[in-house]
Amino acid sequence: MNTPYYTRREMLRRTACGFGGMALAHLVVGGASGNTAMLPRTTPVAPRAKRIIFLFMAGGPSHVDSFDYKPELIRRSGQSIDFEGVRFGTKGKMTKRKLMAPLWSFHRYGETGSAVSDLFPCIGQHVDDLCFLHGMQTEGVAHGPATLFLHTGATNLVRPSVGSWLTYGLGTENQNLPGFVTIGPSPVNGGPRNYSSAFLPAIHQGTPIGRAGQPLGDAPIAHTTRSDRSTDWQANQLDHLQQLNQLQASRGHFDQFEATIQSYELAFRMQTAVPTLFQLDRETEQTKRMYGMHEKATAGFGRQCLLARRLAEAGVRYIQVNYADNSSNPRWDQHSKMKRHATHALATDRPVAALLADLKQRGMLEDTLVWWGGEFGRTPFSQNNDGRDHNPRGFTVWLAGGGVKPGHHHGSTDEIGHLAVDGRVHMHDLHATLLHLMGIDHKQLTFRHSGRDFRLTDVHGRVVKEIL
Repeated sequence: MNTPYYTRREMLRRTACGFGGMALAHLVVGGASGNTAMLPRTTPVAPRAKRIIFLFMAGGPSHVDSFDYKPELIRRSGQSIDFEGVRFGTKGKMTKRKLMAPLWSFHRYGETGSAVSDLFPCIGQHVDDLCFLHGMQTEGVAHGPATLFLHTGATNLVRPSVGSWLTYGLGTENQNLPGFVTIGPSPVNGGPRNYSSAFLPAIHQGTPIGRAGQPLGDAPIAHTTRSDRSTDWQANQLDHLQQLNQLQASRGHFDQFEATIQSYELAFRMQTAVPTLFQLDRETEQTKRMYGMHEKATAGFGRQCLLARRLAEAGVRYIQVNYADNSSNPRWDQHSKMKRHATHALATDRPVAALLADLKQRGMLEDTLVWWGGEFGRTPFSQNNDGRDHNPRGFTVWLAGGGVKPGHHHGSTDEIGHLAVDGRVHMHDLHATLLHLMGIDHKQLTFRHSGRDFRLTDVHGRVVKEIL
């Protein structure tokens, strides 16, 4: 049987009044499986990481202008060679395209001597902590399908997001906060489907904080405070709603109603936990300056990255930080005027480097997996004279901490940076590896829906053991 709602009501009141630990412990003891859906669970294999922070660079940053140094591309810049098209109307057809050298110089950093362009001088200082995957490949050549595939493993179906699968499999460490949070998500190119729980219980859906294009301080988590009503009044309202939900659940569709019940209770508890978490002014001036919060160019993404660290510290399982906007042409999508990459790199380089440094100095990088990347890369040839087209056939992402090899380069594209030719890692493989690092076998994490078992990697995916 479920914990009686009069008991839940009392526990929620105690949580809201500052007795969260005692209340929570009482709330979950003896509860049915539905009441323990978000409790942390052990895995058959010891996890290397406890949490993931995904830094999503929407639009597809150019790997040949950032982390994939190609001297041959520089030498052959201006030459026209044949490329096989991947777009609608050009797929499979050979057309001549003109090679374009990277617009930024590359320099060697760290003991590993890893080459990083002048776009990312701050991240360059951390190359000895990074694990580069240079042979990435994915599905979908347009932003919508490719972004959905990155988040859900499917290009055009409603499937659960990576964060939803993780909380479904592992629960989360802090019962007063969501297990999956997405900061500044974009409403386009998948929109809410990118953080949806789909057919998984609703408690596993990502909680959006703000919205792309809005300052984080102006739009945290919606509806977490209600100053016009007392805690007791809200507890009475919640108690009444939960009794109605329990009545409905007794008539069938228990799982759906239990998920709704849990969501209401979590929302009630969040009223106490969230305001403190968002008080970034409690951080030292040194920390805020490190994240670039005192400078206009870096303040926005700096706040997002600092909040991500605070969420990770508070026990949130999966945190996504979006560098995105409300346009159907995302920020890194330079089909012309590639020089605009400099604006986006300036906004993100220092905050990302600060996040890496902050996690490391707090001893959190060992069990926090940081993932940086976009939905695909960009072509080595020019488009519209000074831009680059989408490239799902070969691009770079990097990981840090959480059990991956530091200062390591896995895979490669060809000599001009177009096709992944060595150490190829499909997005399904990356998903399988992320789950593995969290202690989950991607083939075993399934959910029965509409008569079949679903999983994040569908019938694909392999763990990239070479980077562990």
